[in-house]
Amino acid sequence: MLDGPRFGPREGAARQLVVLCHGVGADGHDLIDLAPGWAAILPHAVFVAPDAPEAYDMAPFGRQWFSLSDRAPARIAAGVAVAAEALAGFVDAECAKFGLTHDDVALMGFSQGAMTSLYAGLRMAAPPRAIMAYSGRLIGPAVASAAKVLLVHGEDDPVVPVAGTHEAEAALRAAGVAVEALYCPKLGHGIDHAGIALGGMFLQKAFAGGL
Repeated sequence: MLDGPRFGPREGAARQLVVLCHGVGADGHDLIDLAPGWAAILPHAVFVAPDAPEAYDMAPFGRQWFSLSDRAPARIAAGVAVAAEALAGFVDAECAKFGLTHDDVALMGFSQGAMTSLYAGLRMAAPPRAIMAYSGRLIGPAVASAAKVLLVHGEDDPVVPVAGTHEAEAALRAAGVAVEALYCPKLGHGIDHAGIALGGMFLQKAFAGGL
C-alpha cells in the first residue's frame, strides 16, 4: 500500500483530500512542502504525498510510478496503467479512512506524477473533483470526465517539452473536459510561484461551496 508524508488538516476533521504525486527519481518529500501554503486556502484538507510504488530503476535512490528504461509507447502505456491502479487504490483507502468520497478529492502531480494523476483521475469511475498536472503530458487518449483539470508547464522545460501540455489541453477540451492552463515564460522543469498561486486558486474554486 502506498504511503508518504502528510500534512493537515489545519482545522477540524478532514473534508477534502489532496494527493500530491512526485516526479521520477524523487519521493513524497519532494512535494509535501506545497501543503502548508495551500492549507491556508483549504484548512480542512488533508494533504498526502505518497511515495511511488517502485524503486527508481535508473539510480540507486528515489521512486518511480513506472519505468522509463524502455520508452516505447506501448511500454509507457502499460506502466502508467499499473501505476494508475495503485494510485486509485490509495485514493479509495484514504477516502475510507476519512469518510470522504471522490468528489472530495484533488489529485496533483509533477512530471511523471502529473502523467500518472491525469491518467488515473480521468479514468476513475467516480471522478475526483480536480486534477492538477504540472510539467507533464497526456499518456493515452483523452477521455471524458467531470473532473476539473489545471495544466501548468514551463515554456523552457528541457525535460518534458511544453508541447506535451499544449497537446493535452487541446485533447482534453475536445473530449469535453473543463481545463485551465498556464504556460510560464522562462521556466524550466519545475514549479514557480505563479504556478503555486494558481494551484491554490484552482483548488479554492474547485471546492467552492464545500469548505
